[in-house]
Amino acid sequence: MGKTIPSYLEQLDLRKGFIGLATGAGAIYLLYKAIRAGLKCQSPLCSDSPICIARLAIERERHGRDSGEIRRLLHSLECKHDAYTKSMVLHSITRCVYLLEAEASACTLDDINLIAEMLDDKDNSVKIQALNALKAFSGIRKFRLVIQEHCIKVLELISTIWDMELHVSGLRLLNSLPLPDYVHPQLRRVMPALMEIIQSDCVLAQVQAVRLLSYLSQKNDLLYDILNCQVRPNFLCLLQCSQPGSLLFEVLVFAERLSEGRNANHYRAVKWHYNEQSLHEALFGDESRLADRLLSLVIHPEEEVQIQACKVIVSLQCPQDLGCRPSVCRPSHSYFKNGE
Repeated sequence: MGKTIPSYLEQLDLRKGFIGLATGAGAIYLLYKAIRAGLKCQSPLCSDSPICIARLAIERERHGRDSGEIRRLLHSLECKHDAYTKSMVLHSITRCVYLLEAEASACTLDDINLIAEMLDDKDNSVKIQALNALKAFSGIRKFRLVIQEHCIKVLELISTIWDMELHVSGLRLLNSLPLPDYVHPQLRRVMPALMEIIQSDCVLAQVQAVRLLSYLSQKNDLLYDILNCQVRPNFLCLLQCSQPGSLLFEVLVFAERLSEGRNANHYRAVKWHYNEQSLHEALFGDESRLADRLLSLVIHPEEEVQIQACKVIVSLQCPQDLGCRPSVCRPSHSYFKNGE
């Protein structure tokens, strides 16, 4: 392409940020992008520059040799640093895990626990970067069990700190793991906080929170707790056509799973009582406007939203005598009629 990596960085105004991430995977990541773009590493770079070191790490990874980059970063994490430095080291570890898969797989359980210790740091930015690093390592099967052991701590952070970036990072981590049964008591305690996140104005956090509750709604011992969670009177605003398609889709999947769960024989065998401002009443109560919202979404511009809205309608209306899910919705002022 005719450009060298230094001129490319100057053109993108990345040199200042690049220097800040010079040690670790920040350099590797930018170099990786540059190599993918067909750029060449030429002088005036010296042989010990961050870019050359990063290139060497990638080349060693390609040839099955350990560059030692992740190990150096982990050793650095054991030293006393200020919050900004710790955040940058954790950020670099995260990128290294994605770029240097073989080296990441060679890490130990003690390394994971070292990163998890950063969740107790006083600075939120350090907590966030530690969550991101654990999320990166969760993609490696052998680390999942040890990361699961820190789920209760992650839930505690999400429910006690109102920071949307932290919520996104923590929820992404939880959504990447199968949550063990022993965390269910803690999950019950944090459900009100999850509902608040769903009704916030941060789409990324909303999507992750809905996705988590959608997964939990398939757990028999948690379904009632979710349905009885208190929500705001305008909860169904989440199903307005003006909402982002990604959020609409996740909320519709959530509604379908709740509908299926409450129609299961073992759930119907118990007479449940819900508070007046519960999620159950908002979605399935006599005064719910869910049916009308679903009909408006059937003509949504995004096909996956249309399809999912139809799935929810079917889950609400399928007659019992056909051996499908029973009809459970008794909407008032809606277009749905029994048997239609």
